[in-house]
Amino acid sequence: MDSTAPNSSSAAAVAAAAAAASASGNGVQGGTGGDRPEDPSKQNLAQVTGSIQKTLGLLHQLNLNVSSFSSASQLPLLQRLNALVAELDTMQKLADGCNIQVPMEVVNLIDDGKNPDEFTRDVLNSCIAKNQITKGKTDAFKSLRKHLLEELEEAFPDDVEAYRQIRATSAASKRLAQSQSALPNGDAKVKPEH
Repeated sequence: MDSTAPNSSSAAAVAAAAAAASASGNGVQGGTGGDRPEDPSKQNLAQVTGSIQKTLGLLHQLNLNVSSFSSASQLPLLQRLNALVAELDTMQKLADGCNIQVPMEVVNLIDDGKNPDEFTRDVLNSCIAKNQITKGKTDAFKSLRKHLLEELEEAFPDDVEAYRQIRATSAASKRLAQSQSALPNGDAKVKPEH
């Protein structure tokens, strides 16, 4: 009884981590239509998750049969074992079609009995910190650019005015090019690399 409980909870935790990775878009390799119900990777993931849940149910039933085993319950036990083997085979076949990459840190946290949400929280906090650092650098460069333009305008007013006109023309042509390359859904066309 005790030997199946950690394995089934680990399997449930792995299934939850895979579902969370899929829901957040991390790890599932798909196209731009990831939210559409007809997306094969999402359907396959749902089938794998269902198979995991069915396997956990079969393991629970097997646990009950084994804990109250008698010679009369041998046939139901064998039927459940066969159902478990068949479901594990189905799960393996379905899992081959899933392209989900679960970070080893998540698997290690699950093995240690910890919540995989801790990993997600740590990754998000790290991203927020790096984003703040990058934003600070960007703001510093913007401030430097503004200061340099002010200083240059005092020294070379005609050249700075010509520079601003060139920048305005360049920005207008760039906006025009972007509006012409926009797709009906708002995405921009991407040039293929040669």
